[in-house]
Amino acid sequence: MNSSVNKPELLIPAGSLDVLKVALDYGADAVYVGGEMFSLRAGAKNFTHDDLMEASRLVHERGKKLYITANITAHEYDLKGVREYFEELKEVKPDALIVSDPGIMSIQREILPDIPIHVSTQANNVNSA
Repeated sequence: MNSSVNKPELLIPAGSLDVLKVALDYGADAVYVGGEMFSLRAGAKNFTHDDLMEASRLVHERGKKLYITANITAHEYDLKGVREYFEELKEVKPDALIVSDPGIMSIQREILPDIPIHVSTQANNVNSA
């Protein structure tokens, strides 16, 4: 008989560094946050690049995980900005990105190939037909 237990991951959203700290204090295994662009966290303050760097430091020094949302449905005019954003995220070193758009997934695979993709609950199928 296998006696190992698979413990679920407690994933908590954080709209600010203060909320992120509370989530970690109360036992979060992972925290997800949104950057200033490309996130669908309605009403959230969201994180500047400096905030993302601090979030990464706080989470990783506790041995926890940081997931960053990039879960918009992208339009053609978004793609250049998404590429630039993903280049900036190399420095942040998230443990995964939460993505909903197949085009953004493709860009992520190109720029951040070692960062896992978590499919967002916002994911959907759309086409022009």
